[in-house]
Amino acid sequence: MGINAFQKTGNTVTFTAFTSAPTPIQAVSSTLGGNQYRIINAGTTVVFLGCGDTAANATATSANVTTTGNAFPLLGGTDEILTFVPNAYFTGTSTANATIYITPGDGV
Repeated sequence: MGINAFQKTGNTVTFTAFTSAPTPIQAVSSTLGGNQYRIINAGTTVVFLGCGDTAANATATSANVTTTGNAFPLLGGTDEILTFVPNAYFTGTSTANATIYITPGDGV
């Protein structure tokens, strides 16, 4: 059993996080049930990534975490492969502009 390199299964989408979450974007996979995403934070600050099965849920989970919260903290300058719901919506907040790139796919 081998480990497969990440293979893109949809178009890359992007947004710029700042103090208010921008309109959520959907990362659509061409595979049925595809739920892995390569997420790159090209900024230098932490982005509190909100994700959901709807745009409203993504916005609701993108709040800056101070003691507890649903957002996923994505460190500045990182490249992560994460698993979320298929065809997820994404948005995020940050203390400074941070460009986020999200590509649906499969693998590590």
